[in-house]
Amino acid sequence: MQNRFTLLLLCLLWITIPINAEAAAIFPQRPELPHFSQSEKISSIIMTEESNLSKLVKTTTRHYPLIKINRVFDTAFHGFSVYGKRSDIEKLKKEAGVEQSFPVSTYKVSLDESVPFIGGDKIRGLFDQSNERITGKGIKVGVIDTGIDYNHPDLKNNYHGGFDLVDGDNDPMETKGQADLQTFHGTHVAGIIAADGKLKGVAPDAEIIAYRALGPGGVGTSEQVIAAIEQAIKDKVDIINLSLGNTINGPDWPTSIALDKAVEKGIIAVTSSGNSGPEVWTVGSPGTSSKAISVGASTPPIKVPFLQIGAKARKINLTPMQNASPWDLQREYEVVPAGIGEREQFVDVKDKIVLLERGKITFTEKALHAKENRAKAVLIYNNVEGEFAGSLELELDIPVASLSKEDGLWLSKQLESSENNFIRTEYLEHVDELAAFSSRGPVTQTWDIKPDVVAPGVAIDSTVPNGYLALQGTSMAAPHVAGAAALIKQAHPDWTPEQVKAALMNTAKILVDEKKQEYKPYEQGAGRIQLKEAIEAESLVYPSSFAFGMLHQEDIRTERSMKVTIDNQSSETKQYRFKLPKQQNGLQWKLPNSLYVGPKQKKVISVTQDITPSVIGAGLHHGRLVLMEGSNKIEIPYMFVIEEPDYPRVMGFQFGAGDKPDTFKYELFLPRGAEEYGIALYDPDTLRFITFLDWAKDVPRGVIEKEITQEDIGLKGIYKAIVFARKEGQEDTVEVDIVIDSEINLPG
Repeated sequence: MQNRFTLLLLCLLWITIPINAEAAAIFPQRPELPHFSQSEKISSIIMTEESNLSKLVKTTTRHYPLIKINRVFDTAFHGFSVYGKRSDIEKLKKEAGVEQSFPVSTYKVSLDESVPFIGGDKIRGLFDQSNERITGKGIKVGVIDTGIDYNHPDLKNNYHGGFDLVDGDNDPMETKGQADLQTFHGTHVAGIIAADGKLKGVAPDAEIIAYRALGPGGVGTSEQVIAAIEQAIKDKVDIINLSLGNTINGPDWPTSIALDKAVEKGIIAVTSSGNSGPEVWTVGSPGTSSKAISVGASTPPIKVPFLQIGAKARKINLTPMQNASPWDLQREYEVVPAGIGEREQFVDVKDKIVLLERGKITFTEKALHAKENRAKAVLIYNNVEGEFAGSLELELDIPVASLSKEDGLWLSKQLESSENNFIRTEYLEHVDELAAFSSRGPVTQTWDIKPDVVAPGVAIDSTVPNGYLALQGTSMAAPHVAGAAALIKQAHPDWTPEQVKAALMNTAKILVDEKKQEYKPYEQGAGRIQLKEAIEAESLVYPSSFAFGMLHQEDIRTERSMKVTIDNQSSETKQYRFKLPKQQNGLQWKLPNSLYVGPKQKKVISVTQDITPSVIGAGLHHGRLVLMEGSNKIEIPYMFVIEEPDYPRVMGFQFGAGDKPDTFKYELFLPRGAEEYGIALYDPDTLRFITFLDWAKDVPRGVIEKEITQEDIGLKGIYKAIVFARKEGQEDTVEVDIVIDSEINLPG
């Protein structure tokens, strides 16, 4: 299961479409569910209380001889991972003391020099309490990733050991010599944090401790990631960076819980929010961790290419793909369509730009076919709504860029109807904008504001094995924050993770879009980090964002309160006062009057909302409270929810081969449970309804995982699956093609 049936990381996209008329007519007639075989082997993580751990391990060993205990976790949280027959593990889950269980899911990396932009050049004259320059010296940063190339000249002096959780040894070297399975992600991340050579990272004197939790191809399991977190805790690192994640927007996924525990033990945890933006609800675990610092991606000052065709006013945004040549075309070129980019679809494309649709074959195959036919460049437009950030599996000397589905379809239509098929590249300067791919919050269930902050994550130069490369993604944004945390920790060695997080959030720059409108708190958190301001912060407020939870319109007038700490780190008494929030019908605030906090003292206050939900109305409601200390202004984002919001009712659907011949398995995640969910199969050509693969009512929140046999399904071939889930009047769907053929879907 671990390397075949996956919950992919941040860049995974799913298709969501409305149910067509035929499906709508059939769906109300829910059939009896068939009996599915449950004899397969699976991996799972069992969680319990500390007092029950030893007893549960003994129970498993004695009474479940066919279940193998892979790892016991006693640091990040208490529990263990197991492998065995599903029927046995299902029984084990019912044993007294078992609190939660999760499948062992698969993680994959989510894929630039911007240190001066966040203020790195402004701290050269700053010194710590020992009169040492603030460079991250003495701070240990654990990088949980694909390992690092510790022989790189920019990293060899920063490398201070580590562990390989994939191979089980003390050599966390990046995967090498395995063609497209080679990795460079961890080396790139480590360089952003602490490169000290040709490139300078944010904290060039920090110590890098590498934990290789993702192996060949950048793939690993939640089991390996949690084990790496445990090892980092035992190694007493100061900071953990996790530039990885999945697409599950849930606060209680094991990696999120493990990060919360690491923070409780005094470690500053930094993680990327995900690359599935720009839609709401796209933040994934462990970016959903309430105590970690979840980081979105913004743009440093860069020139971004866009396209214009003929005299049309429309500007087509481009996202250049990683591992392709830079998109720096200087004159007009003819654009021709070539379908999805299969070899036979390329006709007369020499020195022309080819327009391709995403899907069926890889970006690399599309680009190779274009290069073989001597095309000038490649444009690939999305097959789902929105933009996407892509990567080639190997370096190619041809420009390749992605477009949104909307721009791609519009351009395709222009090519059909216009005699002028020539397109030119223009360039716009972008700075401090939120990257379109950056995942947005909030978090389901807790309704926490995520990400917490944003940092540069577009066109970031850093180290890779044998050289340097510019990459983009929230994976590149997170290590900017991890490096910043190292500088803050050197300047303030006694600060807790909560204080470091507050310094970064309280001093962040609030970003605005091209229309000069502030990005929402659940899009940018507190804003883009500012290094010097964070290091010199004298007043800290935490928690640094307020989540007041969910209410319902039928609720009577309600008060929701939160305890807030005002922390004066200066050597003199300070006066604080809240600015009166803008008046809003149905919402009143109860805030303390002017208060004084002594030097190096803290004061806990209450911040209270008086809410009348029926007056305010349904939706996500947000804003910022402003706390003044003299002329210093601290803005604290807040949010509350009225009625069940429009988060996707179903996430993370996967279908693949089972662990035995002629078996298949699927997984999906229900963020808040479902009154009903199902998987309907259709003929992919005629869209004729065939049958239900599965269906159930009144299902609790969490992961659904099942295995079925070829005989149970009674079908063979390629089918269009529409996965649906309904809750509180909203039904969402995921559409995906699946292959039901044991001869094709072989495990391994």
